[in-house]
Amino acid sequence: MSWTHWIVLWSLWTCACGGITSSFPLPFRNNNRNNATVLEKKWETLFSRSYLGISGRESELNWESDYLQGIKRVRRLYCNIGIGFHLQVLPDGRISGTHSENQHSLIEISTVDRGVISLFGMKSELFVAMNAKGRLYGTRFFRDECKFKEMLLANNYNAYESFVYKGFYIALSKRGRVKRGNKASTAMTVTHFLPRL
Repeated sequence: MSWTHWIVLWSLWTCACGGITSSFPLPFRNNNRNNATVLEKKWETLFSRSYLGISGRESELNWESDYLQGIKRVRRLYCNIGIGFHLQVLPDGRISGTHSENQHSLIEISTVDRGVISLFGMKSELFVAMNAKGRLYGTRFFRDECKFKEMLLANNYNAYESFVYKGFYIALSKRGRVKRGNKASTAMTVTHFLPRL
């Protein structure tokens, strides 16, 4: 086999293996910062492919439009009113407060838009919704009445305002009953909820 054949085979082999660093300095490789940047990008690509199981391409997630969409948290919504109550979603669609933690007080909080969430009873498999009269009810079908704006208050509690009916809030009375959303405001403790495990 001639030297030409050896050179061609060597070139093909090095291309297939991703190239081998030459021991001879090349004139276009005099900028160490550029080389480091290239190596860092190769490392990031390898890391994302191996550890994260993705293609290594830039993420298509647009943080302006897709902010936190799809994130789910399973929590209990605790209201420190009266003796303290957790919001619960019962199988018959009633929503109320319960002092003791139970299977009906486990709620999945899902982000559906920027600052907008849905509340889903894990046991009852019903969404929390609010109608035009400010009454809470459970429904199997997700609709706009199931959307709530989640607001962090100064005391680190959250308030949940109806997405459809502005100024209507999820609220519990001192006896653990659901208050009408149009009769409550964030100035009232009855609208303050703490998501906790």
